[in-house]
Amino acid sequence: MPYTFHLDIVSAEEEIFSGTVDMLVANGELGELGISPGHAPLLTSLKPGPVKVTKHGGDEEFYYVSGGMLEVQPHVVTVLADTAVRADDVDEAAAIEAQKAAEQALHDQSSEIEYSKAAAELAEAAAQLRTLQAIRRKAGK
Repeated sequence: MPYTFHLDIVSAEEEIFSGTVDMLVANGELGELGISPGHAPLLTSLKPGPVKVTKHGGDEEFYYVSGGMLEVQPHVVTVLADTAVRADDVDEAAAIEAQKAAEQALHDQSSEIEYSKAAAELAEAAAQLRTLQAIRRKAGK
């Protein structure tokens, strides 16, 4: 059985990561998924949130995805994200401001469409903040 697999993380704009890894952890539609070498083929949608990549040798990297799809094939795993960024590139101040604006919009709702949009914006801002928190926990801050 192989001990690593090839991972590609791709957004609509660019390829974010391509390389050999030991493990991938992401938030699927039904909960958190851990993908390791030899995992059964799988296709699932992803929720906004952190993606943790454990590289060969134990180094961990975090990415933020705003949603998308996860495809697991025998030797290749692909994350096709609507938006994907390295977690270090997430602007915490902007995420906090977006979260506050979305919470205010939810409070001041005037239609179902505005409520749905505000709820989606709140979920995305919260997911960005969870990604930053995961990095801090790893770093011991």
